Amino acid sequence: MTISRPSRHIVALAALVCAAACSSPGSATEPARAAAPTAAAGPQTVEQLAKEAGCKPKIQVDSESMRQGFCKNNLGQFFITTFSTQKGKDEWMDQAPEYNPHLVGPLWTILAERAVLDKVRARVGGDLHLKDHRCKLMACPMKPATDLDPAAIETSGASDSSGAADSSGADDSAGSGY
Repeated sequence: MTISRPSRHIVALAALVCAAACSSPGSATEPARAAAPTAAAGPQTVEQLAKEAGCKPKIQVDSESMRQGFCKNNLGQFFITTFSTQKGKDEWMDQAPEYNPHLVGPLWTILAERAVLDKVRARVGGDLHLKDHRCKLMACPMKPATDLDPAAIETSGASDSSGAADSSGADDSAGSGY
């Protein structure tokens, strides 16, 4: 079957209209939205993260490898740290206090109490790291049951609200401890 010349033009015009409609950022009455930031835009700064969290940071460390700012607002108080390299972030994370939870993103961390991190995370994103700062919440490898010593669990004396013992000695609800 052959398509007549006028029909070809109609098909081509319809395809062009569809392509234009699909690639349009919005209607003529809707203002164009800014493009989402990309990895090519570079890592976020302390100031950018603080703005997303709704605060103006007080810069405490300003070096080539790391910057750190302190924020205090209606979400709570927290420290935002950015790094110039992944190696620098990894080295800092290795020295970070394991008893405090962290919010972790690409080349940045935020340190605060858990309740504050939950609020900040809703604004800036990131992965929540609890006791083991190298593991994401719910993604940490667990010890197999065969590695647990039942005698240690029964004699530890520490228990959570469900009555299960916690032999780690660490408290998830630890105070500031910055």
